[in-house]
Amino acid sequence: METEEEPCRIQEEETDEDGNAVSSKTKETLRQKQARRARDEGSFSCSKCRKTYKSKRSFNIHMKIHTRKKSHTCTQCGKDFTCKANLTIHMRIHTGERPFTCTQCRKSFADKGTLKLHMRVHTGETPYTCTQCGKGFADRGNLTVHMRIHTGEKPYTCTQCGMGYSDKGNLNVHMRVHTGEKPFSCTECGKSFTHKNSLKYHQLTHSGVKLFSCDQCDKAFRNAAYLKRHLPVHADVKPHLCFCGKSYGSMDKLKRHQRVHTGEKPYTCSYCAKSFAYSESLKGHERIHTGEKPYECSSCKKSFTFLKSLEYHQKVHHSGGKN
Repeated sequence: METEEEPCRIQEEETDEDGNAVSSKTKETLRQKQARRARDEGSFSCSKCRKTYKSKRSFNIHMKIHTRKKSHTCTQCGKDFTCKANLTIHMRIHTGERPFTCTQCRKSFADKGTLKLHMRVHTGETPYTCTQCGKGFADRGNLTVHMRIHTGEKPYTCTQCGMGYSDKGNLNVHMRVHTGEKPFSCTECGKSFTHKNSLKYHQLTHSGVKLFSCDQCDKAFRNAAYLKRHLPVHADVKPHLCFCGKSYGSMDKLKRHQRVHTGEKPYTCSYCAKSFAYSESLKGHERIHTGEKPYECSSCKKSFTFLKSLEYHQKVHHSGGKN
């Protein structure tokens, strides 16, 4: 992880605005004056990378990152750095070295800053709070991305189709739709996937793990489609009644249904702030943003964003068009 490089600072005697030494009696007054000036200056925004600073001094220190000569070059990828320390940290990407280890979970990191950030997972510390909704974040960068939910800002645009994204990572994932890149490969059969979640979903066919459990009985299934086919077995057992006349096999399903009446939509899209009543509706919607297509036709290998789209495709193209 690259860090901002600050020049060496030498401890000096405090002086007034004219450079004259001041006594200890007036030091507090001088500090108050400097603090007031910093507040009056407001915020300073970097035109090159959009970072903002509350004081002019911090802003000037930051700007040296853009103006200093980058004389340290990575021999592996050619990336340049302004100081040798940052090059050393960067080289760990290529060597895989992770010298900083978490004392709580033994997870290792390439630099001390990332370890410090990770430790907040264990401490629960969230020092960065959204002023709009009060949600807390361990990292300032995550808060910045989150704020775009409220502002609607999407600074990262796909050059192929014009689709906008609130953070660069999601744009990179989306670009695979156009490039055809499939960086996630199954170690069992060699099959490749565009998205990590698609690979995990596929690997269940090899492991035999059944993550989708029926809430009516003790049966479990490898994927959502098999669970969906099983559920009609319990169709006649519905002891939980809604005031509208509909009944359900479990209290959870009744509460879920009641959102139709209350209008409650507790699941919010992190890309466009659209809300949904059900978690699976949110997951399906977010695939529109990420381009993920986890449902693959076993006959022609075509992939789909939604399970219903796959079922319709199979019905039309692989069953002779019969109803």
